[in-house]
Amino acid sequence: MEGLQLRQAPCSRSFLKLTAMEVKWIHVLVILLFLLSVAMTGCFLWQYSLPKVEPGPSVMEVRSEAVQMCPRYPEPVPLDHPLPILKEALEKVDQMLRQKMHSSGLPAMSAIVIYNDTVLWTGNFGKKNGSDPTSGLPNEYTIYRTMELFGLEGTTQGGSNPPPGSRSLPRRLRSTSLLWKGNTQDALALLKDDVLVADPGTRCHYSNLAFSLMAHVLADHAADGQYQRWVSENILDRLGMEDTGFDITAPIRSQMAVGFYGSQQPAPLYDLGWYRPSGQMYSTAADLAKLAMVFLGTYHRRLLEPDTVKTMLTPLLKCSTEYFANKTGTPWEINEQLGYDVVRKDGDLDGYSATFSLIPKLRLSFIVLMAGPRPQGGDIVTQTYEYLIPAMETAFREADKSLVPPPNPIPYVGYYTYSNLTFYEIKVGIGGVLVMQQFGPHVEELIPEKYRTIKLHHLEDRVFQVVFDKEFPCVLHLGSASISLETQNGQLFNFYPFDRKGLSPGFDAPGLNTYNVVRVLRKPVFYS
Repeated sequence: MEGLQLRQAPCSRSFLKLTAMEVKWIHVLVILLFLLSVAMTGCFLWQYSLPKVEPGPSVMEVRSEAVQMCPRYPEPVPLDHPLPILKEALEKVDQMLRQKMHSSGLPAMSAIVIYNDTVLWTGNFGKKNGSDPTSGLPNEYTIYRTMELFGLEGTTQGGSNPPPGSRSLPRRLRSTSLLWKGNTQDALALLKDDVLVADPGTRCHYSNLAFSLMAHVLADHAADGQYQRWVSENILDRLGMEDTGFDITAPIRSQMAVGFYGSQQPAPLYDLGWYRPSGQMYSTAADLAKLAMVFLGTYHRRLLEPDTVKTMLTPLLKCSTEYFANKTGTPWEINEQLGYDVVRKDGDLDGYSATFSLIPKLRLSFIVLMAGPRPQGGDIVTQTYEYLIPAMETAFREADKSLVPPPNPIPYVGYYTYSNLTFYEIKVGIGGVLVMQQFGPHVEELIPEKYRTIKLHHLEDRVFQVVFDKEFPCVLHLGSASISLETQNGQLFNFYPFDRKGLSPGFDAPGLNTYNVVRVLRKPVFYS
């Protein structure tokens, strides 16, 4: 037993020694942790005392996306190119189209964006001949078949106003294909004693046949039966559309992008015969840009009267939900996007597809020509305008305004108040244009300066119009309160007749239900 005890004693002493060392280390660690916490607290307090850094542009952009900016539908104005906001949007369009090309295997594509009379961007992708590895890129002068893109071609409204000798769209004639070898007399014979597809003006109905028939009948009455010659002489030649026509000759073939089916097999260049008015035409992005400028009213060669253009771009009939467009016109399909009417004409033929589109209210056009079927996964035109419409709106809002100064600013300069509740200063700005700024207790703290500063555009006599210099939030939120800046923009100020000193004693803003805003002799002083 003693031997055992003797062996245990050293173990007992060793255990006591380790415990003492651990206690020592614990004390050391506690001290270190205390010092570390003191240091971190000091760093935190130091950082907290530093001036706050404003959020970067990307953060501000993300925030602004949730805010509706005004004016909601700004008027088109002259733009100085290039503009960063438009450049960014067009780069996104370019990237999107490249992705579509890659994912779909589309052999070739040419696209163009026009604003007023200016080409903003051109995009050419793929190969002119997708089966030839040595083939070069297409360009805006590469020829594609365009099917029904021309302004004379299109849809009918349930058989309204059929040509003489026809009863609109009979089933027998509709059974013919685009390669039908008949003539106009054969077509009219097939229409005898047939029935209407729908009563005139009752529903939207798409028909290549109806246009071909109408084109031939009108040509027989007005152009000695020479529809193609009439179009060439009266439209194509007058607009300088040198690479647009109907007859595919050897020189035209050499300039064409080769069309392909979805199976990647080359598509033959069919001659459509009697159906030529519905799909025989070929064109280029450059030529169709000229046509777009005609409909935008900006082309230097006048072809159509402004009233005619307006009539052609006005929707004629609202379509049912079963139809592929919201509205139809002459000859367009029309859909609404982001509050704007997108007027478009699509063409699809063996080996080719194309879209000619306009947004008249924005003076904007997008044209795309493809040597193959349309890519899947979202409509190219719709996706393009998702980028372009917001960018154009911002560009219009941010553009310098052309404002008119009053003949003499002196009668209006000074300080004004409305019931001693709100206060305003009117002074002369750049170019003699009057600038009005609100001030007063807490106003400077609550409302950013750019939103309490407006410009006064002189209209006539003593009447001015309120103009915000740049884009602004439609509703400005101030904590639990809000101010509608949208209702203020564009309102009229009617200044009172001048007094003996030649000064206007005040003004009314009838549109804001604000009256008796009166002049004060000097700038008010406010006491807290």
